Amino acid sequence: MPSINRIVMQRTSKEWLTGLPLDRMDCAEVSGKNGRRYEFRSYERFRYPKYDICDGPYMDRDGRVLTFDIVLANQVWEHLDRPYAATRHVREMLRPGGYFWVAVPFFIPYHGAPVDCSRWTARGLKNLLIEAGFEPDKIRAAQWGNKHAARRNLEDVWPPEYDRDKDDLTNDPDCPICAWALAQK
Repeated sequence: MPSINRIVMQRTSKEWLTGLPLDRMDCAEVSGKNGRRYEFRSYERFRYPKYDICDGPYMDRDGRVLTFDIVLANQVWEHLDRPYAATRHVREMLRPGGYFWVAVPFFIPYHGAPVDCSRWTARGLKNLLIEAGFEPDKIRAAQWGNKHAARRNLEDVWPPEYDRDKDDLTNDPDCPICAWALAQK
């Protein structure tokens, strides 16, 4: 069962992503495994620590930058020591017109895996993407959360599993739990 923290983010992101021609796109995923649920032309996962997006764009054996139509990063950016540099590196790996989808927590407990460094709202994510070189009018960003989910995040068992009968998914813009964005190069 998925975490209450990700239900709305996953639904909205699925709408955004399935509106793209995924079957004609080469995809790279930074660490996570969210991309496995979609049908891309090709999909490659780059796992830390072998691949560290903070150190630079991913390269082939000949030292050329690998390029993709879409790069995914689900619940990874909060763990990066240098998220601004990492975002610039992702942009460098995108082909013209390519997309970067990123999802991050805002109000959840500390979770060092290996470290826990940053939190963003939708506005903060948009600012991060703009500073990395994405055009403001080519960025969609959203956030979701409410006090009910915030209380669930403080329970002993984390992450809290979504209970369809008990959990309120109403959005309270003043109580974000997570944020996500889709930016086009």
